[in-house]
Amino acid sequence: MPIIVNLDVVLAQRKMSLTELSERVGITMSNLSILKTGKAKAIRLETLNAICEVLDCQPGDILEFRKS
Repeated sequence: MPIIVNLDVVLAQRKMSLTELSERVGITMSNLSILKTGKAKAIRLETLNAICEVLDCQPGDILEFRKS
């Protein structure tokens, strides 16, 4: 898949756990884990907005396009 999810990198930079992000965003751990591992087929803009707000980042910090 050409879209790479860098959520783990941003979490490490912010010294935040997946559990803390889950609580602050209001998303289940399993859904965040699916996103983090790149297995998600889609993400709602509302969810992406909430993650970016909590992590104080841009969508491009989390999602990256790489040509195959």
